[in-house]
Amino acid sequence: MNQELVTKYPITDGVRKALAVTLRGCEELIPENEWIQKLAKAEATGVPLRIKLGLDPTAPDIHVGHTVVLNKMRQLQDLGHSVIFLIGDFTTMIGDPSGRNSTRPALNREQIEANAQTYYKQASLVLDPARTEIRYNSEWSDPLGARGMIELASRYTVARMMERNDFHDRFKAGQPISVHEFLYPLMQGYDSVALRSDLELGGTDQKFNLLMGRHLQVEYGQEPQCILTMPLLEGLDGIDKMSKSKNNYIGISEDANSMFAKVLSISDVLMWKWYTLLSFQSETAIAALKAEVAGGRNPKDAKVALAKEITARFHSPAAADAAEQDFINRSKGGVPDDIAEVTLTGAPLGIGALLKAAGLASSGGDATRLIEGGGVRVDSSVVSDKALKLAAGTYVVQVGKRKFAKVHLS
Repeated sequence: MNQELVTKYPITDGVRKALAVTLRGCEELIPENEWIQKLAKAEATGVPLRIKLGLDPTAPDIHVGHTVVLNKMRQLQDLGHSVIFLIGDFTTMIGDPSGRNSTRPALNREQIEANAQTYYKQASLVLDPARTEIRYNSEWSDPLGARGMIELASRYTVARMMERNDFHDRFKAGQPISVHEFLYPLMQGYDSVALRSDLELGGTDQKFNLLMGRHLQVEYGQEPQCILTMPLLEGLDGIDKMSKSKNNYIGISEDANSMFAKVLSISDVLMWKWYTLLSFQSETAIAALKAEVAGGRNPKDAKVALAKEITARFHSPAAADAAEQDFINRSKGGVPDDIAEVTLTGAPLGIGALLKAAGLASSGGDATRLIEGGGVRVDSSVVSDKALKLAAGTYVVQVGKRKFAKVHLS
């Protein structure tokens, strides 16, 4: 700990409150004593701290799992600190090897730019755009050039790089490691030097890269950043981390009804972790709600409240209320008010062909599978006959719990 800061900047109640906000839901704060002193200095001098989050635009959309660190950024932003949302357009071309057992294919420039266009717009649903600095790491990485890259590489040893778990495990297993993969943590660390960050956030899988930034800042004569790692959010299945590849995610650009229903589908146990990491309610309010559930209150009440909060954040309170009503209607076998209307010709029409033409089944085989599984209803009646043909008329057709269409058949 910097002894000068200990005596010069007192640890006030405001500092303790800021520390509590920082620690809420976090996995690790390194080193905590230095962060306390940074907070104390910021409070005493009125100079906000620079807090950095870097995201590589590897896909066009952000899911709720990504917002765990964004929520923490917003909490620190609300304390008056400067937030830097860094889009890793340069580092994405290298590809982050974190947690991978094979060389990751790099995206081309066109893919990166297409994905980056939507990133900040979506992140702004959590962060306050008026108080957020958006940067691209190509600003300083491109001008670095070959000479600068060689000089940067001299700041870290191969032996230290091979201590990283994924590199170590791949080397031991005889799996290839490309030299360019060593550049990723170096370039992410150099971002912290370029931005003079005081704190960098990331998932637990980013710890090595975050520590690299701290090391390089010392190499370049700067006060080192602290690092804050947040847990990886389990997805809808409650097992694996939220991921599009696992299909256990909620995209923040999904429609309100789907978002609300998906939150309600999580387990009662997982709900409390989601409350800690995703809700903006105070820890005191969450603890009180948890005590009420332990005392006999229906846990579904708490889950509905969480679903409405998350849906309202990415849509609006009115949309969250409507999504709740839509879910109630569907649960009771009712029909939503805003179902799609489809006009078809060719009566009498087989049910399989109708489902495909109405966009309720992807193919005739899919339609057959849905019917055999008892998941198809016409005017609230379950369809069991795959050979059913419908005469001219208007029908409300339902597939599963959430797919509806009003079909006008002539």
